[in-house]
Amino acid sequence: MSVSTLAARAMGGRRRRRAAGLAVVLLALAVITLLYSAIAPRGSAATGDQTLGHELYKKYSCASCHGLNGEGGARAPSLIGVGAAAVDFQMSTGRMPLQHHGAQAPRHPPVASEQEIHAIADWVQSLGGGPLIPDVTGWQNTDVAFGGALFRTNCAQCHNFVGQGGALTYGRYAPSLTKATPTQIYEAMITGPENMPVFGDKTITHDQKLAIINYVKSVQREANPGGAGLGRIGPVSETLVGILAGLGLAVLATLWLGTRA
Repeated sequence: MSVSTLAARAMGGRRRRRAAGLAVVLLALAVITLLYSAIAPRGSAATGDQTLGHELYKKYSCASCHGLNGEGGARAPSLIGVGAAAVDFQMSTGRMPLQHHGAQAPRHPPVASEQEIHAIADWVQSLGGGPLIPDVTGWQNTDVAFGGALFRTNCAQCHNFVGQGGALTYGRYAPSLTKATPTQIYEAMITGPENMPVFGDKTITHDQKLAIINYVKSVQREANPGGAGLGRIGPVSETLVGILAGLGLAVLATLWLGTRA
């Protein structure tokens, strides 16, 4: 066998090895791509509404803290997977866009319209799923007394038994529910804003959440028979005001009688 034939065979072997190596690399890339598509968050393709939502997201300066594509940043968490319900709650209560950094974001009038908020919520939902804006139809038909029992068991320790809110640690607080809408109450239970825990359907069912909403709304509508509500923070405040007022009147009466004597 000639030298030229041996050289040709060696060159052919090297080419086959290169081709085999390239095939292995391509196969590995294909497997990695399939695995990633199987475990990655499933966001839907961008529709017209989601494109509008992304533009509004940038318009209201959400990107300055949460990142251009909701990936989060040094001052704000990622929005991937938080869901439309969290966006609707935070923006409809005016807590977002954040006006200033502090221990807790207070409630303000919303800066965006309901349609704009829903468009932004749809875009955030497309990033990686999460809780949707809930349907609260039928909350008026639930048992108010049952909702009150659930509220006192799960919510009153922070929000007060009539939903007036209360102080927490490190300058934080459980906000008053006097202005909360049925949708916002439900969204708070399934998203857990600020220090609030998340109440999934295995903890508080959908129907039980509707009953809690009915109780909160009934308290919002309730009048104050017999005089001023004194902030509606319970009988302790009323008793304290009664004692102070009574003692003050007694002292004034004593002084008046002493001057007369």
